[in-house]
Amino acid sequence: MRIEEVSARRIWDSRGRPTVEAVVRLQGGVGARGAAPAGASRGSKEAIELRDGGERLGGLGVERAVQAVREIIAPAIIGMDPRCQRDIDSLMIEIDGTPNKSRLGGNATTAVSLAVFNAAAAGAGVPVWRKAADEARQDPELPLPEIQIFGGGTHAQRRIDIQDLMVMAPGAANFDECLELTAEIYHAAGALMRERGRLAGVADEGGWWPDFKCNEEALETLVLAIEKAGASPGVDAVISLDMAASELWSDDRYRLSLDGAELDSGGMLDLLSSWIEAYPIVSIEDPFSEHDMEGMKSFTEAHGERIQIVGDDCLVTNPARIRDAANENACNAALLKVNQAGTLSETLDAHAAAREAGWRSIVSARSGETEDATISHLATGWGAGQLKVGSFARSERMAKWNECVRIQDEVGARAFAGGKPLSGTWWAESRQA
Repeated sequence: MRIEEVSARRIWDSRGRPTVEAVVRLQGGVGARGAAPAGASRGSKEAIELRDGGERLGGLGVERAVQAVREIIAPAIIGMDPRCQRDIDSLMIEIDGTPNKSRLGGNATTAVSLAVFNAAAAGAGVPVWRKAADEARQDPELPLPEIQIFGGGTHAQRRIDIQDLMVMAPGAANFDECLELTAEIYHAAGALMRERGRLAGVADEGGWWPDFKCNEEALETLVLAIEKAGASPGVDAVISLDMAASELWSDDRYRLSLDGAELDSGGMLDLLSSWIEAYPIVSIEDPFSEHDMEGMKSFTEAHGERIQIVGDDCLVTNPARIRDAANENACNAALLKVNQAGTLSETLDAHAAAREAGWRSIVSARSGETEDATISHLATGWGAGQLKVGSFARSERMAKWNECVRIQDEVGARAFAGGKPLSGTWWAESRQA
C-alpha cells in the first residue's frame, strides 16, 4: 500500500472563510479527504494557519497553504506507506522546521495528516474508528457528547462573556439517548428565548445567539430549559462551560463586559465558585487565562475533586504542556484539537499524555468547521470519553453527531462511555437538602 497522489484545494468553512482540503490517493485508486478547521479563540502557542494576507478575502486566503501541499508536502510523501502515519507526520514536521508549523501552515499539515489517516483506513477496508482504536491500542468507546445550547464570546460577537454554555447527559444509556435529550433541551431553550424576546439568532457553532442582561441569566435560562424538557438538572442533564478566559484577560484583570465587572484572579475564582454552587456545572474549560497559571492551579485546588477543569489555550494539544500542567495540578482534563497540534500523531501523543496523568480527554471541533467528521471516529477509537463539536444545529455540527450514530450501529450501543464521572448528583442532592 503506497501513496500515489496528493492534491489540495480551497474549500469553505462554516463561517464562509477559506480553508484547506487535502486528497490522498493510493495505488489502486482508493483515496480519502481531510479538511482543516479554524478556531476563533486560539491559544498563543497553537500551530499557525498559513494565510495569504493582502486585501482579498480579508487576508484569509489559503492559496499559499494549498501550494505548500501541492509543491512541498506531496513530492515528499508520495511513495510512502499511509499506514506509517507517524513517519509521514514526522516528515512534515521536519520539512516545516518551525516550532509552530508557520512555514507549511498548520492548516496544510492538518488536512494532509487527516487525509492520510482516512486513506489508510479505506485502503485496509476498515472503518476509521477501528484504525484509530488500533493506533491507540484502545477498545473503541462512543463518547459522551458535550453540546452547545447558547453561544457567546467570540462565537457571538461577545454578546455574553461565557463562550459556550453546553449540556451533557451523564445518565443516558447510550449515545442516541444523549442526542434525544439534548434535542429536547435545545428546542426548549429556543422557545424560552423567543417567549422572552431574548433570541438574537444563531451563533457560530449553532447554539442560540442570546440577548441576556447578564451572564448569570444565561445559566438560569439553561436550567429552566433542562426542566422544560422534562429532565432533572444535575441528574439527567448537567452544564458544561467554556469561559475562554484568555479572551477576557487584559492588564492582569478579567473584564466581563456584560456584567460591567473587572476581576483579579481571586475575584474570578469567587465568581466561578458561586456559579458551581448555584447551578449544576460539572465541567469548566479555560476558567482562567493561559497567562494566569496560578489562577488555574488555585481553581483546580479548590474544585478539582468535584468538577472537570479543562485546559485548552494553556495546553494547545501539546504533550509536554499537558505533562507540565499535570505536575503543577493546573487542571484535570485536556481538550484535543488536531489543527491546534497540526498533525494527528501529535494529537494522539497529547491524548496519551493526558491518559498517563489520569486525566480525561475531550476531542474537539473548532468554531470554523467543515463537513469532515473524522473527529467522531477519533473520539470513539481513542476512547477519549467525550466529544465537543458545537450545537445541535447546523450541518457541519450534525455531520459529526450523526456520524457517531452510524458508528454506534457498528460498535454497538453498549460501547458507550457514559458520564458517571461527570454526574451532578451532588448538586441535585444539595438542592434537596
